[in-house]
Amino acid sequence: MTTQTDPTRSPGPLSSLARLGRATPGVDLFALVTLAPIPLLLLGAFLGGAFVWVALIYMTVLIFALDEIIVRASPDAPEGTEFPAADKLSIALGCAHFVLLGVAVAAVSGATGLGWGARAGLFWAFGLFFGQVSNSNAHELIHRANARLFQLGKWVYISLLFGHHTSAHRLVHHRFVATPDDPNTAALGEGFWSFFTRAWGGSFIAGYEMERTRIASATQQDGARRMINPYVGYVLGGLWFLLIAGLTFGLAGVLAYLALCLYAQLQLLLSDYVQHYGLERARIDEVHYEPVDIRHSWDARQPVSALWMLNAPRHSDHHAHPARAYPALRLGDTRDKARPMLPYSLPVMATLALIPTLWRRTMDRKVRTLRKHHEAARTPLTS
Repeated sequence: MTTQTDPTRSPGPLSSLARLGRATPGVDLFALVTLAPIPLLLLGAFLGGAFVWVALIYMTVLIFALDEIIVRASPDAPEGTEFPAADKLSIALGCAHFVLLGVAVAAVSGATGLGWGARAGLFWAFGLFFGQVSNSNAHELIHRANARLFQLGKWVYISLLFGHHTSAHRLVHHRFVATPDDPNTAALGEGFWSFFTRAWGGSFIAGYEMERTRIASATQQDGARRMINPYVGYVLGGLWFLLIAGLTFGLAGVLAYLALCLYAQLQLLLSDYVQHYGLERARIDEVHYEPVDIRHSWDARQPVSALWMLNAPRHSDHHAHPARAYPALRLGDTRDKARPMLPYSLPVMATLALIPTLWRRTMDRKVRTLRKHHEAARTPLTS
């Protein structure tokens, strides 16, 4: 198979944006969409005023409007295309995250001298960035084979007091998704708020147990050195960030930091809730389930929010190819009625999930319809 080069080199990002929905986006377009609000956030943190609200409008209204205007999903990258600039953007976003987190704590705690209105707006704006961009980027990085990239993603999660996701996502969620053994798969009829507490605690414990089992197995081998459970680093690292917030900005800084982390965690678990709600893998025998495929994740077509979230809405292909770089994730044919496709973008559906009655009114019928299609496909025809 011939490996193609990164298509980011030809038209510029603004030209590529105009062709979105008709041409495969390059890394430059992902960079344009994800990096654009950073100057607004930084200016808003120190100057307040219109910068705060323009950043918010960008991350909510503008992205939603462009999704609705463009409508069509971006074409998949040709098989074998490489995106060498993808990791560079991930590194830039990862480094920017730590700067933004410190500035966010300062601004929300009141250390930059802003009023309550601006501080509330910045809490919302920074929280959206951490929950939708930093989370998506860290998720990419923890699947990288490169140790430095993996460590960067891990520390982004630790800084959001969610370090255990580094283990739980890779060792539990990817193995048990769409089964009762996955704490991060929501059952049909389960509301988000009950899911949130169950998934947070369940994934923490399940990830710890998987790491403990992995370490016990490794230490049984001859000559294996003693290994420290990574949960030690997750907890101590989180306490270190909490201590820095307190020493730098006092009690107000601690409260601002905890609130921002909770908001980011809320959005991360909203993504899990939405992307697997009600989907089930059939049991083959007492131990095994059918392999994971496109039937076990809800994907979304909307192209601009896909850029904003580093193609996280192309979730089924990520489960099929966890190491595949985000610009290369494929959506495939979305016309199949047996294919789980969200009616709106992932951010819109996550907002809807906050109101369980509206969520169930929108999604439960879709889940039941999909189950009928899947059952029919599994039932052999008889003469």
